[in-house]
Amino acid sequence: MSITDTPPVVRAAPKPARKVPRKPRPAPGSRKVSPLRLLGSAIVWLFTAGNLLVLYWLITAAFKTPVEIFTKPFSLPYQWFKQGKPFRNFVYAWNNAGFGDAVLTTVVLVGLSTVVTVAVSAPAAYALTRLGKRGSNGMTNFVAIGMGVPFQTVIIPLFVVLSKLHLDNEYGLFLVYVALSIPFTVFLLTGFFRSLPDELEEAAAIDGASPVRTFFSVMLPLARGGLITALTLNAIGLWNETLLGIVFLHDQAHFTLSRALFTFYGAASYQSEYGGLIAGVAIVVLPMLVLYLVLARRIITGLTLGAGK
Repeated sequence: MSITDTPPVVRAAPKPARKVPRKPRPAPGSRKVSPLRLLGSAIVWLFTAGNLLVLYWLITAAFKTPVEIFTKPFSLPYQWFKQGKPFRNFVYAWNNAGFGDAVLTTVVLVGLSTVVTVAVSAPAAYALTRLGKRGSNGMTNFVAIGMGVPFQTVIIPLFVVLSKLHLDNEYGLFLVYVALSIPFTVFLLTGFFRSLPDELEEAAAIDGASPVRTFFSVMLPLARGGLITALTLNAIGLWNETLLGIVFLHDQAHFTLSRALFTFYGAASYQSEYGGLIAGVAIVVLPMLVLYLVLARRIITGLTLGAGK
């Protein structure tokens, strides 16, 4: 080895990594629970139990005689089953409240209103959130303001205007349903369209697709969860609507279910047919309850997805 040669470099051995002691996991059941959380859970469970109790009472009372409803409110029905007439109250309500025509009117009116509302709101929500036009944020906020206006405050001007146009009937009620449902539906669908990735639109634009083609072919199928949520929530809300039906519907042949039930209430109370009255309430309430239970997972998933951005 000569003097000019460079001595070899001796590298120090790496120091072993210091192990950080892990905190011991708390034993099951030893975690501290906040008192507020316990209070909130108790309130939720009490609210749920109360609703289940009311539902149980509604279903059982619909099969009881008026005497059983008041003397044995939470017992199972017995008298009508003993006489072989378990559905007597439902038959009475159906025949005397005019529910046959009311079901057809309600299904057609609510179905058309819901579909038209979503058909108008979906392109509007897409344009407000994805096209990047100037003033779109302000317009979105302006549409959202419509949700904060109680329709009770505008019901008299609406009736005056529509009566002058000879639309104080089911056709005018259809227009009112659509107009009052659009703000909520647009606000709901804007969340879904915001949650969709921008790369899909860019890829469609590179392929030469117009904004309209991109909306119908790419974005609308991806927002299917939001559309189902909007359809379901609007259908439930319009199905149970009563006040507008009372104001705009005057021909008994075109009453909605809730409007027919309101008229039936007076006659059933006068004749003490409380079993038939409760059966009428069950006929109005149970279809939407079943619909919500069937689509509950889709509704919750759609709402949480829409709040992603």
